[in-house]
Amino acid sequence: MLEGMVKLVPTAEVGFLGMKRNEETLVPESYAERLPEKLHGRQCFVLDPMLATGGSLAAAIEFLFDRGADEVTAICVLGTPEGIAAVREQVGDRNVTLVLGALDDGLNENAYIVPGLGDAGDRLYGTAD
Repeated sequence: MLEGMVKLVPTAEVGFLGMKRNEETLVPESYAERLPEKLHGRQCFVLDPMLATGGSLAAAIEFLFDRGADEVTAICVLGTPEGIAAVREQVGDRNVTLVLGALDDGLNENAYIVPGLGDAGDRLYGTAD
């Protein structure tokens, strides 16, 4: 996703916030961060391949607002109604735009997107079955 976004906005300054959900608790955890300390006045985009439960995306958006972002646009390839509802609830009345490539049916008992595409991290790092 990043390569495509940089082609669209070649002058963009790219930061990184690595988050994943704990598969036992489903709570998002941050594992890496490389962003400016102050984001006020900057156009902020979050690229997240899959919006499942919404926890990681909402936490990433919250992180950006805590750094001073005025508005955030989140772009996801695939999402669920549950994820959209969770992000709406958690971001409240903040200035957030959510863009989805497609909306799937929902989540299964393991909080995976159905029918979905498999795990994005597994696909990215070649560990998919």
